[in-house]
Amino acid sequence: MTEQTQTETPVPAREAAEPASAPQAEAAPAEPKKSRKPLLRGIARWTAAVLVCGAVGTGTAMGITAMERTDVPGLATESDGRWAYPKLSLPALPEGALRPFTVGNEGEIHHADLRKLLLPAPAGATVDPKLDGGWVGIDSYLALMKEKDRGELKEELADSAFRHVAARGWTMPDGTTTRIHLLRFSSVAFSEDFKDDFKNEITGEVIREGRLPDGVEAAEIDTESQGVDMPYLSVYSYEEKKPYGPEQTRWAYIQAGDTLAVVTQTRKGGAPAVPFQQTVALQAQLLG
Repeated sequence: MTEQTQTETPVPAREAAEPASAPQAEAAPAEPKKSRKPLLRGIARWTAAVLVCGAVGTGTAMGITAMERTDVPGLATESDGRWAYPKLSLPALPEGALRPFTVGNEGEIHHADLRKLLLPAPAGATVDPKLDGGWVGIDSYLALMKEKDRGELKEELADSAFRHVAARGWTMPDGTTTRIHLLRFSSVAFSEDFKDDFKNEITGEVIREGRLPDGVEAAEIDTESQGVDMPYLSVYSYEEKKPYGPEQTRWAYIQAGDTLAVVTQTRKGGAPAVPFQQTVALQAQLLG
């Protein structure tokens, strides 16, 4: 594995977020799926969403080593404003377990420890002690949303075969605060149903309806944060529309099988696009 910093060139990791060496495969690589009908159900009505699809490889952990610097949003020179993330590696799977997007894993379940699929904090970050990469209660996720929506969302999660949440948060020296929540459900069907119910009200170029993050009154599609090509995943990125208050918020939803990732960044005076795009892209790679 090579280090994902501003000076070295990575290739997407499949399922890992801890800075450790790549493990040996626990089971033989499985054949990748040729189609993914459940994911397509919700995408048709999201005409403004950013769909992230691409070719897929299977098998063991891969270092981020083979792609050109311009191919992966996680790589750039220091002047680009991107952050220096530690190297990524895949956690070992339980014996006999399959990767989420392979034939035989119809529920598209991530069998690896969900906490190890969280993107690690970059160099220079101050980690939030309440969001240190471990399990958190559902209220930690609900705190991202407007107070008027939290009760209804909690009821929906209780009815959706929801399993648990892992989260990590940090603040950079420039004041940019990042929060990543991974919500795991019993299968892709439950994950997508929750996603669809959560976002089907969000339409149009300027978003003033639906369940927006706390403090956000209007938003628009974040066209600068399209991420990288990943198989079977979809990424939906948004930014708070001007005029906003003291802080600006950017957020994204990453649909990946049984898991829904929510990436949120805020910063006083405006949340920069480059590190947000980088963070969303790398988290998507870890779940793909």
